[in-house]
Amino acid sequence: MGSGQVTSSVSPDFQGKHVTVAGLGVSGVPAARALHARGAVVTVVNDGDDARAREQAAELEALGVTVRLGDGATLPEGTELIVTAPGWKPDKPLFQAARAAGIEIWGDVELAWRLRGPGAAPWLAVTGTNGKTTTVQMLASILRAAGLRTAAVGNIGVSLLDAVLGNEEYDVLAVELSSYQLHWAPSLRAHSAAVLNLAPDHLDWHGSMEAYARDKGRVYEGNRVACVYNVADKLTEDLVREADVEEGCRAVGFTLGTPGPSQLGVVDGILVDRAFVENRQKNAQELAEVSDVHPPAPHNIANALAAAALARAFGVPPTAVRDGLRAFTPDAHRIAHVADLDGVAYVDDSKATNTHAAEASLASYESIVWIAGGLAKGATFDELVAKSAKRLRGVVLIGADRALIREALARHAPEVPVVDLDRTDTGAMLAAVQEARRLAVAGDTVLLAPACASMDMFANYNKRGDAFAQAVRELGA
Repeated sequence: MGSGQVTSSVSPDFQGKHVTVAGLGVSGVPAARALHARGAVVTVVNDGDDARAREQAAELEALGVTVRLGDGATLPEGTELIVTAPGWKPDKPLFQAARAAGIEIWGDVELAWRLRGPGAAPWLAVTGTNGKTTTVQMLASILRAAGLRTAAVGNIGVSLLDAVLGNEEYDVLAVELSSYQLHWAPSLRAHSAAVLNLAPDHLDWHGSMEAYARDKGRVYEGNRVACVYNVADKLTEDLVREADVEEGCRAVGFTLGTPGPSQLGVVDGILVDRAFVENRQKNAQELAEVSDVHPPAPHNIANALAAAALARAFGVPPTAVRDGLRAFTPDAHRIAHVADLDGVAYVDDSKATNTHAAEASLASYESIVWIAGGLAKGATFDELVAKSAKRLRGVVLIGADRALIREALARHAPEVPVVDLDRTDTGAMLAAVQEARRLAVAGDTVLLAPACASMDMFANYNKRGDAFAQAVRELGA
C-alpha cells in the first residue's frame, strides 16, 4: 500500500460550461438535470431512439437541454466535458474523439463525488464480481442498527446523484460500485472500501482480466481507514498492495476460517473481529453468530464479514453488527428457498448470472439437480463444472449458450445425466423444472443457478427467477 495525501474534491463551477451527457436512463437523466440546474449548457447524446428515450428527451428538452437521439457516436461541437452512463464502453467513437481532443470523461459516480457539499457524508464503498448488493444492504442495516443515518446507494438502484444532491442528511453512505462506474471515477476517495472477490466478468467491456481488476482496484485509491480484502482471493489482496492510500490506512482481511491479526473470521460458529480491537495480536471481539446471517451459505457469511469490517472501520459497536445482520432480509432471487416437494428443496438463485456466483451457489448444497444456461457473455465453464461435479445429481440446460456448459460437463462430469432442452422461449422454464423433478430424489436440491445472463429468454434475472418459482408452484399444485 502506497501512501499519498489526498485532498477533498472542490465542487466544480459548471456555469456556461458545455457538457455532453452520454446516454439517457437511470444515470443520464439525473446527471443532465443536475448539470443544467448548475448553469451548464447540456447536450445529451443517446444511441437509441425508442419510445422511452423520446419520452425522457421531451422532459429534458422542456428544461432547455438539447437531446440528440440515435447518434451517440459524434462529439458535439464545443464540448468541454463528457459525463457518461457507466455502461458505455471506453472504446466508443465518442470517447475516442474526446480523448483525442483532451476532453475529460466522468461517470455519474465521479459527478456525484465532485458535487458533494462541504461536510458531506463519507462513503463506505463495496465492489467485487459477486455479492456487492447483498453486502451493501447488510452494511446499511448494520449502520442503521448503530443509529446512523445512512442509505444503500450506487449500483443498487438509488442514484448517488440523488443521494448527494437530495435534502436528506446522512452520516455515512453504503455505496455499491460496479467496475464500469469505477472506470469513470478517477477522483473518488472512500473512507474505507472492500473488494469482495475477483473472477472473469464483463471482459467484453474491459478488454482483459487485467483491465477489469485494475478498475475494481480503483475503489481502494485514497482510502483513509481500511482497505478490506478477501483472504481466500489473493487478487483482492494484490489490489490493496498496489493502492495509493492515506497515511495510516490499514489492510483488513476477511476469512471463513480462524482470523489472524487485522482480520475478521469465524471461530466455532461465531463471527469474530481481530482487526478493530485493542492488542489484536492476542484479543478477538465476538460480533455475531453464523446463525444471525440469512441465509448462512458460505459466500453469504463472507459478505457479512466484509460488511462488518467496513462498519467496524467506521467505528460501529459489535452489538450493531449482530443486530444489523439479524434485521437484514436478502433480496429475491438470491439463494431463495421456493418450496419443498416430495423431500426435494427448490432454490431460486437466478441472480447467479456468472460462473463465480454459480460456483458459490453450488457449493452451498450437497446433492444438486442444476438448472443452468442462458447468455454466457464470453465465459467458459470448465473450472465451474470441475469444481462442482461431485455435487451434481443431474443437470437441465436451457438458453442460447447451453452447449458451452454441455461440453464442459462432457469433459469433467461425463457420468452426470444431462437434459438439454433445445429451447429459449419463456415456457422452457416449466419444462426445465419438470425434468429436474424427474432427476431428483429425496434429499436433493433443485437449484436454478444459471451461470449466465438471462436476456436470451427473459427481460432480466428477476423475471427468470419468477418463472422458476411459478413453475415450482405449478408442480406442487
